[in-house]
Amino acid sequence: MDLESTNSSAEVWALIVSVGRDLNLPFVDFVTADNYADWKRTLFVRTSYDSSWLNDLNADPDVVKWSYFRTHAIHHLTPLATGVEFIDDYMHIPEARHEVLKEAARRGIRAGFSIPLRTHAPPQASMITFSGDHSKREMRRIIQTHGWVLNAVAMMGFQRYLAHFSAEFVDRNRISEKQRELLEMIGAGLQDKVIAERLGVTVSAVRQRMNNILAKTGLANRADLAALAMSVGLVPDPLSRSSARDPVVLVEMGVAPQGKGRFRRRDPQDH
Repeated sequence: MDLESTNSSAEVWALIVSVGRDLNLPFVDFVTADNYADWKRTLFVRTSYDSSWLNDLNADPDVVKWSYFRTHAIHHLTPLATGVEFIDDYMHIPEARHEVLKEAARRGIRAGFSIPLRTHAPPQASMITFSGDHSKREMRRIIQTHGWVLNAVAMMGFQRYLAHFSAEFVDRNRISEKQRELLEMIGAGLQDKVIAERLGVTVSAVRQRMNNILAKTGLANRADLAALAMSVGLVPDPLSRSSARDPVVLVEMGVAPQGKGRFRRRDPQDH
């Protein structure tokens, strides 16, 4: 209920961290990557603690590009125990990476519980990790007792966080009201001439504003701007649109081989 009543991504993050602290797992990491297979494409990292000590360690390319836990998140959605206490449970890791885990342990991050998450579809992925200064035995007890809670909090918090984070894009990138209006029209599929007529400006002025948004956001082209307009909620997702005159509900019954279900049209008035 608290998550549903949040108004910002910051509020969601505070709630996630508070759960970790209540369960004696105060070190919380939240990593979201556009493509976990390419570590350079990390979108953002949030930590509940000062993680600046990792900066020098991650300057080593052999350290930053290798992570058993990140590799796990690419291919699986099952949670796993992490940290130096569980090092013997995994495949061999490079010594440089082992040193990172030992340094984390010296700072109180000995063991943790990582929950892989999906943004949209692979390879886009996220991971929330709750950690603390615990032995393997203690951490296993915490997971056995509270694992379902942590998993649920991570999944629900992640969805709520991303909803706010996307909506906050406009403010985060200081998109003006005029630029926001232009984004909405681009997302609706209007061409430059039509947009110019509606705004009462020249076509060249429309294109200049468009170029300003591209420069401000780092996007590449008009298609990117249309996708942005949808992702931040300025225009509806075209896949979710339906005709008011001919609503269609897809109903699948039974289990079809190879994922090919049989669907039939159903009027929403039917019971």
